Amino acid sequence: MHLFNIPDMTCGHCAAAVERAAKAIDPHAEVTVDLEAKTASIDSEVGSDTFIVAIKDAGYHASSKNSCCGSFA
Repeated sequence: MHLFNIPDMTCGHCAAAVERAAKAIDPHAEVTVDLEAKTASIDSEVGSDTFIVAIKDAGYHASSKNSCCGSFA
């Protein structure tokens, strides 16, 4: 599970764009966007750096908030 801060999400369109960016990387990922908290959690085997790049390419600043559930390679 990856958790990202996305401070410049301000509306439903932003949240949908972040979700689309994550799903473009891993169509099977479970993506939950919390617009109020300005975070996104992504359950995927793909590394967090890959999602950060995809979210940035979609136009939003993203940083890893933390990782849980074991270590990732």
